[in-house]
Amino acid sequence: MNTVEALKNLFVHSGASWVLWLLFALSAGSLAIVIERWLVFRSKDDDVRALAAELDAHLSNGSVGAALEALRPLRSVGAAVARAGLRLAPRGPAAAEKGMQSTIAAERKVLEARLAYLGTLGNNAPFVGLFGTVIGVILAFEELGTAAGAAGTGAASQVASAAVMSAIAEALVATAVGIGVALPAVAAYNYFQRRIATVLDDAETLSTLVLAYLVSEPTTAPSARVRSEYPPAMEHANGEAFDGTLEPA
Repeated sequence: MNTVEALKNLFVHSGASWVLWLLFALSAGSLAIVIERWLVFRSKDDDVRALAAELDAHLSNGSVGAALEALRPLRSVGAAVARAGLRLAPRGPAAAEKGMQSTIAAERKVLEARLAYLGTLGNNAPFVGLFGTVIGVILAFEELGTAAGAAGTGAASQVASAAVMSAIAEALVATAVGIGVALPAVAAYNYFQRRIATVLDDAETLSTLVLAYLVSEPTTAPSARVRSEYPPAMEHANGEAFDGTLEPA
């Protein structure tokens, strides 16, 4: 028995039903990821306009500590980025900017987790279904050969035709299921990619706002100083204690 004959016998005996069960399992995994990602994005959602206005009010008064306190209970990506920048403010605008960029990169990884599964499933599920269809067609022609060899000329034509049509119809179900599994996965993948872009754009907005206050020299506050309420344990880069006041450059 050659390799082709061995593979044909394998497909004939295994059938195409296992391909359908595989597609159903992959679809269940896709649904679980969609629900989990939706919950993650919901927990990290926030009103960026309201948050930016609140930060602007605190930073305009030079109250960095109050801004940190306002950000502390928030779980959104923008709040995490702004916190990172404000915590590093005593070390200078460059350090704050690097800290915010690092936080954005870390949050991006969290947001993109498991989305590759959706993209891969959306691209390949139709091919999995097509594989099941090919197996079904192999079964159809096997039935055609068997029926043609067992019946007379007239009867063989009718039996074979009915068997082939039925087998091909069943085989095409696998392709339909594959497409049905792929479409929701692609739609969910595109939706979450768009949400990621929006969330990171909001984070960039808050990052720019924080950085603008750190690099600008205040002119309205007395003695041109920005006062804040950093924790006493925070130190300058040279090791000296930080008293909560940012002196102008």
